[in-house]
Amino acid sequence: MVDDRLTIAGRELKSRLWVGTGKYKDFVETQKAIEASGADVVTVAVRRVNITDRAKENLLDYLDPKKYTILPNTAGCYTVEDAVRYARVARAAGVSDLVKLEVIGDERTLFPDTAGLIEAAKILIKEGFIVLPYTNDDPVVAKRLVDIGCPVVMPLAAPIGSGLGIRNPYNLKILLESVNVPVIVDAGVGTASDAALAMEYGADAVLMNTAIAGARDPIAMAEAMKYAVKAGRLAFKAGRIPRKLHATASSPIEGML
Repeated sequence: MVDDRLTIAGRELKSRLWVGTGKYKDFVETQKAIEASGADVVTVAVRRVNITDRAKENLLDYLDPKKYTILPNTAGCYTVEDAVRYARVARAAGVSDLVKLEVIGDERTLFPDTAGLIEAAKILIKEGFIVLPYTNDDPVVAKRLVDIGCPVVMPLAAPIGSGLGIRNPYNLKILLESVNVPVIVDAGVGTASDAALAMEYGADAVLMNTAIAGARDPIAMAEAMKYAVKAGRLAFKAGRIPRKLHATASSPIEGML
């Protein structure tokens, strides 16, 4: 597992846990939770968190860009135009040419607008962005995103911030079989067992925010998620035993006294 690293668009990443930066009580708590998580990819909402105005308190003052891959996201964007605009803002500010692309289609559920997502992704890819798309768990949409040049797909496990865990494991498994790029489960994780399960299914990484920031003790939950993702990945690589209806003796009966 020491060399079990994830490579995204030429970037080698040590941790398969990716974390967000919203909903913490302050930047200091954000910093401590991220450190406890062991994550090296940290996503920030361009519309909601100051990462562009260096004259004001800035989240990036608390995150060492030499230590973390800063991943701007277009959270809160409901149109193609807004999503593209804020991706451009982040790049113009010198943050990154990586972007976690979100185009939200419904204010109540925060489900993605997949048609808008594909359209925005095409625009940004033509402009040289490395687009990491937040999408639903539809294998057909995932394949289309890969076909237009997305180096990963990021399907939801459940609605954003719901903490429901993986609601449709069968769609996720089909999606994992359908694309030949890394799959990062994004949104809906509630606790460590959810993260471990996503990794056991074969996800390449898990991204979460609310599950950590909304916990009673965010620092402890961040550490729990670190170990859950590692355990799930190791279990996936080890290969679980088949499920059986009846018992099988753990010890052989030959030679018994």
